[in-house]
Parts: sequence; C-alpha cells; structure tokens
Amino acid sequence: VDRLLDSVKWDNKGLAVAIAQNVDTGAILMQGFANRDALATTISSRKATFYSRSRSTLWTKGETSQNFINVQDIFLDCDRDSIIYLGKPDGPTCHTGSETCYYTSVLDALKDQPVQGNNLAMTTLYSLESTISQRKAASKNGKPSWTKRLLLDSKLLCSKIREEADELCRTLEENEDNSRTASEMADVLYHAMVLLALKDVKAEEVLEVLRKRFSHSGIEEKRSRVSEN
Repeated sequence: VDRLLDSVKWDNKGLAVAIAQNVDTGAILMQGFANRDALATTISSRKATFYSRSRSTLWTKGETSQNFINVQDIFLDCDRDSIIYLGKPDGPTCHTGSETCYYTSVLDALKDQPVQGNNLAMTTLYSLESTISQRKAASKNGKPSWTKRLLLDSKLLCSKIREEADELCRTLEENEDNSRTASEMADVLYHAMVLLALKDVKAEEVLEVLRKRFSHSGIEEKRSRVSEN
C-alpha cells in the first residue's frame, strides 16, 4: 500500500482529485479531493473517503446520511494525479437528494432552461431507459407511440422480443455483416428494456446481477439455479 501511495503525484498540498463513479451505471456521482490518508482509508474500508479542504480533515461519504459509496475498485489515471473510486452507492449522493451531483446541463443552461435534479448526465443505455419511462407515464390520449403500444400489449411485446432475438441469431448463422449484428442487438436491447419498464425493473438491477456473476463460474452458477429449483 505504501508503495502505491508513494506512486501517486500528490499536488503541493498533498492532494489529488478523487472522482466517485457508479460501478453499474457508469454515472459520475461526485468529485472531491483525497490525500494519502484518505486513499489508504478507502483501500482498507472500501468506503469512498475524501479530504475536506474547508475542515482540514478526512470524511467518508455517507458518514452522516448513511448513503455510503461502497468501493469495488480504485483506478489511477495515466499521470497518477487523479483517482476514480468505482463503487455502488447506498442512496442519493448529492446533498440535494439527487442521484449524483452532476445534473446541471450547460447546454440547457445556455437556453435558459430550468435546472432539474432528475436531469442526470446519462449514458446511452440510461437515456433510453429514461425515454421509455416517459412513454410509460404519458397519457393514453391521441395516437400512442410504438413504445406505448408495446407497454400496453404484453403479447405484442413478447412476440417482438422473440422475433428480434431470432434475427440476431441469424446474423451469426448466415454470416451477416457486423453492422447488421449491431443493429439487431440494438433492437433486442430496446424491446428488452421496454419489458423491464413494464415490470418496473431497472437496468441497474440487471447490471448488478451481471457484475456479481463475474467472480463465479457460469457452469457453477447454472448448477446452483437447478439445485435451488
């Protein structure tokens, strides 16, 4: 640990930027500063710990709110002067109650649009999840969107998932272009995400299941399912 800490390029105040990132969604949760002791504490406790410049002391995210960030891994950048705490938050990270501290879009601000706490900096997958959620909440007045039609007709939705999954497999069986495979996989993901929305299951829950399987043999995992059944 000491050798690792010695390799970090701390600034003239003994600090480095420390960024907390959600291990499942990829969302940037917050940014603070860490010193040698803060990084050492994070390594040992697996709780994201920072150094408060205003109070001149260490602080662990969640020590007051209980919304800890449970660190799965820690990364240093190529220059070794900034740190990423990759982890799973127990709850909202921002003191405002927002999921992350990054919810102010500069482009929206330039258009004088109001800042909303749920307007998060989302990756493509979560932008899709948000759009589907909006379609789900939309009223039934007027001509429904394709997403709304799927949400209102579970038989249609399931038939489309089976159809798209078959088309994806055919790109392998018939040796189609990679671009075709990507397109068919996008269709499978979209329709599967609609089903998740219908079941009120978040994509983050699915990714968490996948992450927890990383350390287990797929064969053993399948055997455990059979034994449980």
